[in-house]
Amino acid sequence: MEKILYDLLFEQYGGALADEIAGGFVSRPVTLRVNRLKAGADEVFEELSRVGAELCPVKWYADAVIIKNLRESDIRKLDLYKDGKIYLQSLSSMLPPLILEPKEGESILDMAAAPGGKTTQIAAMTEGKANVTACEKNKIRAERMRFNLERQGAGRVSVMICDSRKLDPHFRFDKILLDAPCSGSGTVVPESCDFSMELYERSMKLQRELLTKALGLLRPGSRMVYSTCSVLRGENEDAIGSVKKLARVLPIDISRFEGVPTLPTAVPGTLLVKPTELYEGFFAAALERI
Repeated sequence: MEKILYDLLFEQYGGALADEIAGGFVSRPVTLRVNRLKAGADEVFEELSRVGAELCPVKWYADAVIIKNLRESDIRKLDLYKDGKIYLQSLSSMLPPLILEPKEGESILDMAAAPGGKTTQIAAMTEGKANVTACEKNKIRAERMRFNLERQGAGRVSVMICDSRKLDPHFRFDKILLDAPCSGSGTVVPESCDFSMELYERSMKLQRELLTKALGLLRPGSRMVYSTCSVLRGENEDAIGSVKKLARVLPIDISRFEGVPTLPTAVPGTLLVKPTELYEGFFAAALERI
């Protein structure tokens, strides 16, 4: 881990907790989500067991499972994967759509959507009956997302190849998911660490711009979720603080997510996931436009 990242963790959390966080920067077992647009959980888990997968359930999400004895490359060979009946996804990244609580018939914006994991999760949670707009400014990443959406059977998703900050201000959405580009300070693994102060500072600027834009596109009184895969206050609580005149925090019921390890957060009602052998470091906040 880069010394600058540890120094920031030490400054925010103190030595003992910084060491615990650093100890959670490890390679994790395979986790995946059932795609209910194409299959039921019983069918998927039965097929995984048949090919020798050792399944560990996730208490807070019946569609999620941990597989400790296979690698992602093994899963990608299965028909379940090729047919889009499952989606490889980290446990922490499954949380924001659950907190968003998407409903059938709603108009929903995913502001930084590629490669489409959370977008397809929203589609599955609404049985494909929500009107989802997925934005991605990089054309190559957007095409990859289109491929994932098609394979997952997420037909009612409109892909826009554009910078979300430049969306027409006359658009209005019932709900918005902003899983913002970030420094990745919660997802460090031993094999690589791309953290830098330049990336951290650039991410903070972009996050505030996206967050302000999101609230401008959200219908008054409606819900959005802001999330990052960072454990640093500058990208999380401070970002929320920058829009306190535009939105209020809707407290997340953390009891819904039994077993999810957490870190202390400076904004009550937000969720900050502690990196462990199963979970990436992740932040989520539910906001209501004033």
